[in-house]
Amino acid sequence: MSKEGMIKVCLVDDQTLVRQGIRSLLELSDSIRVVAEAGDGAQAIETIPRVQPDVVLLDLRMPGMSGIDVLNALAGANRLPPTIILTTFDDDQLVLAGLKAGARGYLLKDVSLDQLVDAVKAVAGGGSLVAPVVTQRLLSGLERMHNDFTSLDRPDPLTERETEILRLMAGGYSNKEIANSLGVAEGTVKNHVSNVLSKLGVRDRTRAVLKAFELGIV
Repeated sequence: MSKEGMIKVCLVDDQTLVRQGIRSLLELSDSIRVVAEAGDGAQAIETIPRVQPDVVLLDLRMPGMSGIDVLNALAGANRLPPTIILTTFDDDQLVLAGLKAGARGYLLKDVSLDQLVDAVKAVAGGGSLVAPVVTQRLLSGLERMHNDFTSLDRPDPLTERETEILRLMAGGYSNKEIANSLGVAEGTVKNHVSNVLSKLGVRDRTRAVLKAFELGIV
């Protein structure tokens, strides 16, 4: 995060009105600053590495280069900041594709100020936004869609503590928040999270949470 403690956000949406609406909401928060905007995917992949925002708010449906293309391009170059997908409707297939491409979660564009600020703070702090209610619905989409997660069919069983930590990850909590709630060091939580990812055979927290729901662990 930037020195003054402000969370720097980049907005990517092809609709000017949507960008203005979200910018005006974010400007009501004293801890978030919109540092850049992009009106299409090509502009996004040029702007994001240059301004290095803490969080990206990314529209999935854009003419030309889609939000998924942006995620894939930046993730492929190892330049993808924590990203929240913006969508106007519950488009399960597209949201799943976005999560698989590296997004930390998603929000509907008619989100409230509190939800938006909480979401930005959560992903800036290393958390994810795959909330249980959302994930259950997404999983019905997963059943209809070929599941190409790079993961093991039968993961190693998790310990009680690892399961507890995975449940907190599913709630969108960051390592620091998990450490505080369990009364352990943040480094200990990081080790547990690494073990969870390794046992589930997944690359990141979002995939771990989706995998956990799929297997009925949480």
